[in-house]
Amino acid sequence: MSSIMNRYMLCGISLMLSLASMAQVKGTLSSPNGKLVVQINADDMLTYSITDNGRTLMTDNIAALEFSGSAKGKFKSISKNKHFQESISAPLYKLTSFTNEYNQLIVKTNNGLSVEFRAYDSGIAYRWVGGAKSPWTINNEVAEFNFAEDYTAYLPYSTNEKSPKAMAFQATYDVAPLSESKDLDAFLPACVDCGTAKITLLETDVENYPGMFVKGSGTSLRASFAPYPKTFDYYPWRMQKYVTAEEDFIAKGEGIRSFPWRVMVVTHDDTEMPTNTLAYSLASDNRIQGNTDWIKPGKVAWDWWNDWSLSGVDFVAGINQETYKHYIDFAAENKLKYIILDEGWYDPKSGDMLTVIPELDLPALVKYAESKGVSIILWTVFNVLDKQLDAACEKYAKLGIKGFKVDFLDRYDQEGVEMIYRIADRCAQHHLMLDYHGIFAPQGIQRTYPNVVNFEAVFGMEEVKWTARFKGTRNGSQVDEPEKDMPLYDVTFPFVRGMVGSVDFTPGGFRNASHADFQPVYSNPMTMGTRCHQLAHYIVHESPLTMLADNPAIYRKEQECTDFITSLPTTFEEMRCLQGEMGKYIVMTRRQGDDWYVAGETNWEGRNVELNFDFLPEGQYDVKMFIDGTNADKTATDYVVRNFTLNPSTQRSLQLHMASGGGFAARFIKTK
Repeated sequence: MSSIMNRYMLCGISLMLSLASMAQVKGTLSSPNGKLVVQINADDMLTYSITDNGRTLMTDNIAALEFSGSAKGKFKSISKNKHFQESISAPLYKLTSFTNEYNQLIVKTNNGLSVEFRAYDSGIAYRWVGGAKSPWTINNEVAEFNFAEDYTAYLPYSTNEKSPKAMAFQATYDVAPLSESKDLDAFLPACVDCGTAKITLLETDVENYPGMFVKGSGTSLRASFAPYPKTFDYYPWRMQKYVTAEEDFIAKGEGIRSFPWRVMVVTHDDTEMPTNTLAYSLASDNRIQGNTDWIKPGKVAWDWWNDWSLSGVDFVAGINQETYKHYIDFAAENKLKYIILDEGWYDPKSGDMLTVIPELDLPALVKYAESKGVSIILWTVFNVLDKQLDAACEKYAKLGIKGFKVDFLDRYDQEGVEMIYRIADRCAQHHLMLDYHGIFAPQGIQRTYPNVVNFEAVFGMEEVKWTARFKGTRNGSQVDEPEKDMPLYDVTFPFVRGMVGSVDFTPGGFRNASHADFQPVYSNPMTMGTRCHQLAHYIVHESPLTMLADNPAIYRKEQECTDFITSLPTTFEEMRCLQGEMGKYIVMTRRQGDDWYVAGETNWEGRNVELNFDFLPEGQYDVKMFIDGTNADKTATDYVVRNFTLNPSTQRSLQLHMASGGGFAARFIKTK
């Protein structure tokens, strides 16, 4: 304990809860099944250690909160353990409902501040509770995660080395021992492989507070936070607001409140990771008044990824009336609920989303879409919408617009977080859905405001438009390969980023390329991996509002695959990860009613899997299955369709091969 305190004194950190010469407060908290145990010590500071089945995973983790100008408090007591069980309704989530059990204890101080610990069978969480009636500021929060050994970490580092906390939260995972971590902020979720278990660090219920980043130090990960913003400027192209100077504190407020949860998810098999529900469970409950039937998930015909590159039409494609009528026609033909008008429907340089460009008659376009059974979603920038929030919500809801795709937050300070809650609340009042793009990972707001149906914070399909090939020496060998390995990422992020909620990955590219053939192309972009790898995204990913990213001409030429995509639900009642190993492959199944949907993806390594039908209830199913063709390793568009009837009591399993960068996708429709 003294060595930890000395380290912080040398670092010059003043801890609110440090105190000399007092009795030590100790406590032990176990998960309901008794396997996870937290040992808590509150002496000069609050530390805690975590064991799993008797094996120490983390030791002397530190938690502290520093209020400006407050008297230093004393830890005075620790509550008895209490057991709780709760049923949670979860619309538009991984499961429509689920039950949680946890044990809880509270460490109290003599000045009203407390720390609430919870132990679930799947992880440990804590949060600070307190404050003051008068205004307060928080200079710093200390959250240090000390691992027992030099384990392997999966860290998504900031892509902005100059200003690390200002970026789009889109990065692949750097995989290395903790001791070899870069001196650079990484965003959450982040994962550490402890051998017998993996610990995934995440946060949830982040409201009126900055988000957490971590940075490696030895065998530790230490938290840091974006300071409270002081001054701003605007990038002229989109009038995107950015921070130019910061205060010397991280948060301010008044009153007694709870602070964000710090969560350590503990999993023993990688298949437990995508289905974990702690981020949602610990978030604040739904605040939308009345029914939420107006929140209608569905599929979207999207313009930006394919760069409005229509063919076979008698007009010049672009951001104009005829082009969008064409997208509406395509959506209607394929029973898609929405189209998005991405950047350009208003002049982004103006920062005025109330004024539509002359090339578009938006009211007429809305009427045309309505006549076809299609609705429209509008793109905008976070601070532009926030500045015109009341007027924009009133105008576009009255016009018949169903929601906004909001982009380029690229911040995680307290004011930025407040903005996303303010927008969610106001849009809910006007029955407008939200797709949050260019933002940090979901941290509970999707439970609090379920009209926020999708989040980016993923290294999505748009990145392949500018992923160049690397030719040179790597790890002592001459290579010619894409700089970013999308198939590897595709079978990594569902285990880590996928743990916290939906992804706006924007799948559906049909110009599929092998490892050897892939090239970056902007207007007619390729995808890495096979056609079936792309189809699998629509089942593997949690994405209530999901895109068809390619252009209508491509989809019409590939109607068989298009029909399969459009036949799939976007929300489900149940999900299971049947097989998988992070960074290698994944097999996921989802259920809607009596029907099941199954898909698998692999990295660049081709592999065989045995699909066991134990997940299917008794009965007979009509199956349509898309699998990689014999030549898919070389010609990535090669696929085969199998149609057959299945009774799982007589046919127990099926052998499948996934090609390099490949996959499979299937629907099992129960016969009546």
